[in-house]
Amino acid sequence: MKRTTYFLLNLLFIFALLAISNPIAAQEPPHPPAAGHGATGNQPPPGGGAPIDGGLSVLIALGVAYGTRKVLKARE
Repeated sequence: MKRTTYFLLNLLFIFALLAISNPIAAQEPPHPPAAGHGATGNQPPPGGGAPIDGGLSVLIALGVAYGTRKVLKARE
């Protein structure tokens, strides 16, 4: 009985997640900026290049450190 309940709750959660994410994926992309875009060629977006790696490398490093700690504790 307990196993079936967890399965149904997980299935309900997955369906709810899909129902919420479907309208997000169905939206059309925004229009390009009007100032200088396409007039003499495509211009770079204003603001320059923002770093994509912002906190990703920090999160990966923390994950590796946490995993290493767990492995070392398990060996003791």
